[in-house]
Parts: sequence; structure tokens; C-alpha cells
Amino acid sequence: MKFTNGYWLIKDGIQAHFAGCAAEVEQQGDELVVYAPERPVRHRGDTLNMQLLTVRYSSPLKNIIKVRITHFEGTQDKGPHFPLEIDSDFKPVIRITENKSVLESGALSVSVDRGDRWNNTFYGEEKILTKNQGKSLGYMVSQGWGPHKPKTAYLKDELSLSVGELVYGLGERFGPLVKNGQTIDIWNADGGTASEQAYKNIPFYMTNKGYGVFINTPDKVSFEVGSEKTTRVQFCVTGEVLEYFIIYGPSPKTILEHYTALTGRPALLPEWSYGLWLSTSFTTSYDEKTVMSFINGMEERKIPLSVFHFDCFWMKGFNWCDFTWDKETFPDPAGMLSRIKAKGLKICVWINPYIAQRSPLFEEGKKGGYLLMNRDGSVYQTDDWQAGLSIVDFSNPQAVKWYQNHLEKLLDMGVDCFKTDFGERIPENANYFDGGDSHRHHNYYTYLYNKAVFELLERKRGKGEACLFARSATSGSQRYPLHWGGDCESTFEAMAETLRGGLSLGLSGFGFWSHDIGGFEGTPNAALFKHWLAFGLLSSHSRLHGSSSYRVPWSVDEESADVCRFFAELKNRIKPYIMKAGMEAHEKGIPVLRAMFLEFPDDPACAYLDRQYMLGGDLLVAPVFSEDEVTYYVPEGEWKNLLTDETVKGGRWITEKCGFFSMPLLVRPGAKI
Repeated sequence: MKFTNGYWLIKDGIQAHFAGCAAEVEQQGDELVVYAPERPVRHRGDTLNMQLLTVRYSSPLKNIIKVRITHFEGTQDKGPHFPLEIDSDFKPVIRITENKSVLESGALSVSVDRGDRWNNTFYGEEKILTKNQGKSLGYMVSQGWGPHKPKTAYLKDELSLSVGELVYGLGERFGPLVKNGQTIDIWNADGGTASEQAYKNIPFYMTNKGYGVFINTPDKVSFEVGSEKTTRVQFCVTGEVLEYFIIYGPSPKTILEHYTALTGRPALLPEWSYGLWLSTSFTTSYDEKTVMSFINGMEERKIPLSVFHFDCFWMKGFNWCDFTWDKETFPDPAGMLSRIKAKGLKICVWINPYIAQRSPLFEEGKKGGYLLMNRDGSVYQTDDWQAGLSIVDFSNPQAVKWYQNHLEKLLDMGVDCFKTDFGERIPENANYFDGGDSHRHHNYYTYLYNKAVFELLERKRGKGEACLFARSATSGSQRYPLHWGGDCESTFEAMAETLRGGLSLGLSGFGFWSHDIGGFEGTPNAALFKHWLAFGLLSSHSRLHGSSSYRVPWSVDEESADVCRFFAELKNRIKPYIMKAGMEAHEKGIPVLRAMFLEFPDDPACAYLDRQYMLGGDLLVAPVFSEDEVTYYVPEGEWKNLLTDETVKGGRWITEKCGFFSMPLLVRPGAKI
């Protein structure tokens, strides 16, 4: 959100109250507390009739500094809050002198200047990381317009960007990998993969100068990344409190390690999840005969298959979700599942957190108080998606048990995992069982939803065997993997934007990621599908899925089946290597699919690269985003092409022609796959 009119002026209708100086500083326990009036205090009269902001610096973990800014502290905090991992035994070092006050956390420190100007500096190993300067910290009041438009209060802060400093992260974003110049609102939406909206909005960014920033609220956060002031990142929230963390690296991998130590790391995923998943697709017509024809077709063509997925219409239309197999289409679901499992496959079924009015579960949820409510005490309902649908209230522990009990019946029948779709279309004005703020629950809802399903799977299948296929996410959702990229079109452009989303999500703390091979909307042509097969089978997880058309490879052409088999067999051969990268994601928060910047932060050519990636730390992958030609960059050293065993000299750009059974797939110098 922009508050200024150019650099000098404030927008009409905005009252700005900036922190003018650090008037008083004191230590309270393990906190450095700074009182910041909007102008210097020269005499006692200056203490009257002006704003005073309180800034508290503390440290929850080594190399992380928490900044908590408050205006009115009497406001009610209804929650919810992100669960954070805190080291209660860690104590920062605090030093207060006449001219300067410092809080140190490991190699990270913040220095607060006394004097007539607001001026704070964050250091990493005594090197300046970022600054918090004049007119950066502010309490802003929007006057509103008309008699029924109340005033809205915001707290905002700005951190400086130095020359050449680049910003990454902020969730699964489909535009440019480098976020400089962008306005980004952290607000989950079901917007596809071709706009500024995103399913997975994460209020965390890192820069190439050695630090990250996490805004600690599930509420809407508005970022101006060098887009209001070109040399600053601004972030703001509504209300009287703003809390954020500065996270030191200095390497981008270490930043992620520290960030995920605070917000949680991904669970380990089972070996079978790394194989190929095949879906019925969304609105296609299918029954057991169709399903078995797909499975048998893969078997006949010797294409390795690991998971079969039933999308929406395993349940009867208008009944989503009742978690009951459509009796007309699937008269013997238990028998069908056993016949599929006899072929060595795992089974996934589609679910969402919505209960349509026609579902028998609607009345159960209404009577039990398990659904989101309107302010007047009625059940929240809408016709958007399913007729009369309601939404499960996962802030209610009894609603969680109720929902889990219905899923447990499916697990007992033979289902192994769930595709937890949706979780973004959550109202802003509903009542929650826990009394939490509805606006804050909008983004946080997906955390509770996927947590409920994942914990059931861990309880029933055991740790290391639980696996989701989730679309929506917020900070901390990386604990419950895995996630996929959402509804993309069947074009080369959509294939590229899909990769950008995955790279950005990986730089936001998420270790595992997948996407719909061939695109979701539309039907891919043969060239697109074959090149997307290579990309999809060289991702951490791989799924064939579409909307109104099947994604069995031979539905495109028989050569597609050959290409699918070739890369599926390749993935199986390197699976131990990929699973080792998965262990690193679990232990350190480093993603399996990595932006080049993450592995080569000192190579300036890698800073902007978003059409190639590292799969794990040692395998460079450059998908082909055209009929037959690819241009990619190879860092310094002698690399080996994994497919041809040819040596490729690095430190240069390469353009080459690629058939459907080839692509740039290079092993890092000195590594063995």
C-alpha cells in the first residue's frame, strides 16, 4: 500500500506520524525497549499532544532479532498467531550507552542511535545489512471518505535496499523471480497462476545481502518492494501492532535454515511419493473401467507408476464434500481400491474443506457447531463452487475430530493420502469457534486445514508415511508437505510461470513442490506435453493431471508414452539422490528444487535466472520452453551431461536444440549422481 505522493508528499486523506527519534531507551529483561515520539523532545511541553511508538527488540533464536512496534497497547489481540519455535534459554547481549544502544544475537546486531533523528542499523558480523531511517517507521491514518467510511490505522516500516540488492521470496509468485519494483499483498486467493494473486502467500523475503525478513502476522501484509521508494522495502499492516524478524545468514541457504528453525521445517515424505502420480483429471468422465484402463495402459507401456489419484467426481456432484463414493459410478469402492493396491500402487483422493448443503454432513456440521458462522448466528453459506456450501471451522477441536473421523473411514478402506484442494476462498467476516479475528483467519485457515489432515495421516500411517498434495499455504505450512502449483494453462508461457512460482516458493521456506504436467486448463499439444514431461519428472514430485482432458501420455500420442517412460525411469534411477535432497529439506529447510541464486549466490549471472534450476545441490536442469530450442547458463567449471556423459565447460551461456528425449541435465563439477 502506498502512502506517499511521490517522494516528498503524503497522499491526500492520510495522516502520517513518523518515529522522529529514540527519546528514551531502557532494558526490560531480555528486551531493548525504545520510546519513539514523532518529534524530538526539547522540553516538557513537547511530551504532550503527539504520537509515541514503542519499539521492542529481542531475540527468540540465535542470529534472529525480533522487532515489535506498538501504538495503542490496549487493543484486544484475538489471534490467531503463527506457531513459532523459541529457544527460551538463549539470551541476547544488550548494551546501552548515552549515544547508542545495541542488542546482539550471535553474529546479528541492531544499533539504535540517540539524537534528533530516527536511525537504526542492522549489522551482520559488523557489516551493515540494512537500515531503518527517517520516515521509515510510521503510524498512518487513512481518513476514509463519506459518513460511513471509518478511519483506518496502519503501522508501516521500511528497510533500506543498498546498491545491487535484490529481493526474493514472498511465497509462490508467478511473475519475475526478483521482486524489486513489485507491489505484493499477502492475501491468499484462488487466482490461477497468471496474475499477481497467489494461493501461497508468505510474508517472508530474503535478499542477496545476507538477511531475511519475516512479518509475523497471518493478517494481510502489503509490501512495496522498491516500488514506492526505490531504495526501500516497505511493509504495512492494519491496526496498532507490527511485528517482524530480521534473520541473518549470511548465505541464502543459512537464511532459510534460520527462518525454518523459527517457523518449522517440512516433515519427511515417504519414498513412494517421489514416483509418478496419475490422475483421473477434474471434470472428465471416469469409472472403475476407465481407471483400470489407465493403470493397465501405463503397465503395458512399462511406465513406472507410484500413485493413482481420484479427483473431484469420485463423490457425487452437488455433494462435495460428503466423503462418500458415488454409488452409481463406483458400486464397489473397497473392492476397486484393493484391486488397484494389488498392482503396487498408492491411492490419493481429492478433498476440500467445504461442505455443500446437499451433503449429509451439512446437517451434522450445523447441529454440531462445526461450521463457520455469520455474525447473526447463522451458518455461513455461498453458492460459489458448490450449491449452498459451508466451510469447516478448524479452529474448533471438535470440528477437527469430526472431519478427521470421516477421512479415517477412507483410510481404513485403503486410501493412502489426500489432495487437500482449496482453502483460499475464506470469508473475512465470519465467526470462528476460537474467537479469533476473522480477517487474520483468512490466510491462517489453510494452516489449520492441512494440519488437521496431515496429523491424521501421521497417526494412521506413521511419521515418514504421511503425505498431502496441497494447493493453499501460509507461513508454517511447509511443515505439512507437499504443495503443488495450482491451475495453470497448457502453454509454454504457463510452464515458465509455473517454474517461477516453484522457485519463489522454495525461497520462502518450502522444501517440496509439484505441478500439473502438461498444464491444467486446456489440452497440451505434443511438443509442449513432451517437454513438460521432462520438467515434471525432474521436479521433487511429479503428477499427471488436467481439467477437462485426460493426461495419460498416449492420449497425446504414443511417443509421449515413450518420453514419459524415459524420464520416469530416469527419476527412479536418481531417486536416492532426490531423497537425499529431501532429507536436507527436512533437516535444514533447503528446498529440493532450488533457484540458481541459492546454490551460486556469488555468481552475478545467477541472480535473475528463473528458467532453470538446481535439483538438489548437484544437478542443473534447464527445461525446454519452446518447440525444440533452449538457452541456459552454466556456472564456472567442467560439468557433465547426465544423459550423454559429455563434458560441458561452464562460465557461459549456451543455446542448443533439444529433442524430446534430451534436455540440459548437468552434473556439478566434482559431484556424482
